[in-house]
Parts: sequence; C-alpha cells; structure tokens
Amino acid sequence: MPSAENPKRINVRRPDIMEKVKAEVVTHYRSALVEHIRANNCSFVHGSTGIRLAKEFGFCYGVERAIDLAYAARRHFPKEQPVYILGEIIHNPHVNEQIRDMGVTFLSGSRKAADIDDLGEGDPVVIPAFGTEIGITELLNERGCTIIDATCGDVMSVWKRVRQNAHDQVTSIIHGKAWHEETKATSSQAKAFGNGHYLVVFDLDETNTVCRYITQGGDRAEFLQKFERAISDGFDPDRHLDAIGLANQTTMLRGETEEVQRRLRSAMAEKHGEDALGDHFRFFDTICGATQDRQDALRDLLSRPLDLLLVVGGYNSSNTSHLAEMGEGKLPTYFIKDASEMESAERLRHFLQHTHEMKLAENWLPPDGELTVGITAGASCPNNLIEKVILRAYELRGAPASAVLSSIQVKAAAAVAH
Repeated sequence: MPSAENPKRINVRRPDIMEKVKAEVVTHYRSALVEHIRANNCSFVHGSTGIRLAKEFGFCYGVERAIDLAYAARRHFPKEQPVYILGEIIHNPHVNEQIRDMGVTFLSGSRKAADIDDLGEGDPVVIPAFGTEIGITELLNERGCTIIDATCGDVMSVWKRVRQNAHDQVTSIIHGKAWHEETKATSSQAKAFGNGHYLVVFDLDETNTVCRYITQGGDRAEFLQKFERAISDGFDPDRHLDAIGLANQTTMLRGETEEVQRRLRSAMAEKHGEDALGDHFRFFDTICGATQDRQDALRDLLSRPLDLLLVVGGYNSSNTSHLAEMGEGKLPTYFIKDASEMESAERLRHFLQHTHEMKLAENWLPPDGELTVGITAGASCPNNLIEKVILRAYELRGAPASAVLSSIQVKAAAAVAH
C-alpha cells in the first residue's frame, strides 16, 4: 500500500477522455453573448442600457483544471464504479450540482451521499481545487483509495512555504479564513513535521492583537481563547511568536495581506531589532495571480462611469466576496449567485458577505433612462450564469432576451461583411 507521503494517484486526463470532457464543459458553461462582449472591449449597449464587464472575470485556470479532472474522473471509470469527491469542487452551487448530476458522489456537505468510512481499496476520490488536510489524505491512503488530485497549483505553492516554515521551526501566520477549506488544508501543512505551528488571522483587528502580544506581551489565556479555533494544538504565544512566517489564503485581498505583512514586520522589528529581523520574520507573496488579475480588472472597471455593479458567484466564494467588498462604498453593489435573485426591477436579493446574510434591495434598477451596469464574477463562476444575469437585466429594462441575442448576431454578421 502506498505511504501517506506517496498516495496512489492516477492520471485521468487521457487525450480520448479530454476531447469529450472539453465538449461537455463547453456545452455546460459557454456563453456566446459573454464571448461577444469580451471580444468588443468588454462593452455592450442595447437600447438605453449599457453593460461593462471587467477585463478579467469568471473561470481561472485552476478552476477549469479542477472541473476537467472531475469530469474526466467520471468518464475514466466504468459507470457502475462510484466516483467520489471530498466536497465542493469549487465554490459555485451550479457547477457542483452539475457534477453531482453526472454521478459523482459527495463525501461532505448538506447532500453528502457517503462517508470516508464507506470507502475501500481502489475507490476513486477527487480532491477539490482547495486541497484537503493532511489527515484526510492519510485516511484515504490507509483505505487504499485512488486519488485524483485537483488541488490548485497556487495553493500548493503556499503549502511549500508553510512546510518549509515547519521544518525550520518557524510559526506560520496565515492571513485567511480559519473555517475555509483552503485555509484548513494550508494550516495542516504546518504540522507536516510533527512539531510545527500556525495561527490564522482573519483581518487587521486580529493582526493588531497578535502584534500587541509580540511587542507588549499580555494575557496568555485570553489570547488562546480568542484564537482557539485558529491555532495549532499546543500553540504557546510566549514561545511560538518568536519566529514567524506570513502565508495567506490565496483568494484574500492583496492590499490587506500586504498590510498584515507590514504590521507584523514592524512588530517583529520593534521586538528584535532590524538587524535580527531575518532570523525572526519571513514573508512570501502567495496571492493567486488570477485573484489579483480580477481585483485589478475590477479596480479599473470602477474607475469608469457606472450606475451600479453586479458581482456574480457563489456566496461561500472568498475571491468573489472580496470583489463585492471592493465595489461597496463606491457605488451600489449587489453580490448575487445567479439571475434568480433578480426578482424584478423593484426587488433583488443579494448577499452581505460581512454578516453572511441575505438582504432585499428595493427599487434597485431604474426602469427607464440611460443606464450602465458593471458586471464582474468570481473565479468559480461560469460564463453561462453571467449571460443569464445580463439578459435578466435587459429583460427588467424592457428588452427581451431574444432581441438582445439577435442584436449580437446582426453585429457579428456586419463584422464578417466588412
């Protein structure tokens, strides 16, 4: 049986399988309308309503790869052979439902259909894009499962840094959400050598608490209680904050991670002196490139004339929630999972990521007059959902979907004629 460090893995991306997978993915998630708008400087106008898309939005490479692997795994094994997945392949309910409909069995979540304890020798298990905790990988390996690993490469880059910290007896301070699958997986890497440690900070307030303890000390019991769900077993702030290395959940806001880094560095310099800082503080930029591209593109979009912003994606998607956060305070911003939340021009249901609650926006869409709607989407949102949001916005402004889609066909034909 393979060791936990070298689990049984299989390559399901055979050319014959991938040809069929690519065709399925196009059928399930493609949008001719979104492609048309993207090809025309991400801008589209029909009647008195204009749409501006961010230059970068929707599926990133890591998401596409994870979906391909899940689809390919189902095709690789016989139909009678169950294929399992640890949890959501990505944070989008429509994509996860599609994978479930293809016959992939979920091992967690509200609709899980099996447990790891039910697995046996050779059972194929897909690891989602977020990765998974070392302990879960060990359980799968002990049972002799075949692993199809869809972990994003950017996530694994963070793991490499955290493992190096653990090897060198440096505590990993992880900027992220302690409850998020990716951060749980990353945190587990700090225990790769048995005696490593980690602490997860969610925001700048928690960062300040850590900085004060570094420079001033404090109530050890109070500190441990505050971070009880975000620290490694046996964590001692009086010992394990002496040498720290900053890592992060790859989908956090770059600016906030940079500020976390600046404050921790300043605290360690105050504690140990600039000359000794290299022995006590490490920092590596591990924000996902696609996450940053989408944030930069939205920043550019927000610099242009817009009346409102729609952010489309799963409500448990970290990178999508940060896009919504960027829009707030600048203009009316609505974080929606899909077009079904757009009940009417008078009523829209949207998600508040700070309170994790749904809110009703009333009279959110002016019924007439010139209007420009900005739209972006998280890295786990497919183009077909973005298309439905665009068409629904036009419908609520009095333009039926058929008329909008016909207009792009006319424009396409005119472009070919010229």
